[in-house]
Amino acid sequence: MSKVNKKSPYDPELEQVLEKMRHAGSIVSCTLSNVPTFRKTLLTTRLTDEQLHRNGAIDSAERKVPGPEGAPEITLLICRPGALKINKSNVSLPCIYFIHGGGMIAGDNRFSLQSLLDWIVELNIIIVSVKYRLAPEYPHPAPSEDCYAGLLWTALHAQDLGIDVFQLSVAGTSAGGGLAAAMTLMARDHGGPTLQGQLLFSPMLDDRDQTFSTHQFEGMGIWDRQSNLCGWTALLGDQKGSPDVSPYAAPSRAQDLSNLPPAFIDVGSAETFRDEDIDYAQRICQAGGTVELHVWSGGFHGFVGVAPHAVLSKQANETSKNWYRRLLASHKK
Repeated sequence: MSKVNKKSPYDPELEQVLEKMRHAGSIVSCTLSNVPTFRKTLLTTRLTDEQLHRNGAIDSAERKVPGPEGAPEITLLICRPGALKINKSNVSLPCIYFIHGGGMIAGDNRFSLQSLLDWIVELNIIIVSVKYRLAPEYPHPAPSEDCYAGLLWTALHAQDLGIDVFQLSVAGTSAGGGLAAAMTLMARDHGGPTLQGQLLFSPMLDDRDQTFSTHQFEGMGIWDRQSNLCGWTALLGDQKGSPDVSPYAAPSRAQDLSNLPPAFIDVGSAETFRDEDIDYAQRICQAGGTVELHVWSGGFHGFVGVAPHAVLSKQANETSKNWYRRLLASHKK
């Protein structure tokens, strides 16, 4: 690819956040050699019990459930409105099955969950967040198979959990957004649960590193091209970029995007994943699907979680929440 203009217009308020992070030394490109350091950095942002429970507004519990055949158990974090008393005869709430970010190499089921906590109370829903095995120790298919095993368990035990199985959606941020997209493909292809919707927040979808934006933001912002190459190499090894990569690892590889649940996709205009996310949304439309796409002007990768009080972050969170609210309302008609 020819040389591209590396200037990227950030939202002025978000630019100030990035500047502070640069001066603090907290923006570092990820390489395979510094994965342990990257993991420790992300752990400092995971939710504490106090943050998770919101002064009693949210109840949570962890459940160990069977993983894929022949693999270890996986851990699900189940969060519900605080005063909820399950009566199996009449309580049945919508559920978002959430998959955390971290570039396939870091994070756990308390990471990148912050922006959805308000939804639990405000929309009266349940969130089930999965902790999956991480690359490079556990390359593909381990992460996607763990996530799918957790999704199947959640659907199978929906009644016991107080979940309306007909209002089960998937969501994820960054790598988790890619895995959430993979869940819809796996559920469709393997006769899994019928999903109500998919919310893909700046999803990591394409291992081929061929888009304009992945070159445009090389060495810039959060999760630059070097970090992205690291994440995909950790997940796929020498198979990265080859013709035979599974769409369950990199959903952009899917040839058929028909018969998928309604999708909400958003991404920043100033980040690596911009072009692959726009392309994925367009291809869903071309396959006859339903998708709402937002490209947030001046947004860097993960800006909603990094700078939740910024005006653009609040707008992005409200927009996705309103889309999900409309999705829930459509079930009642």
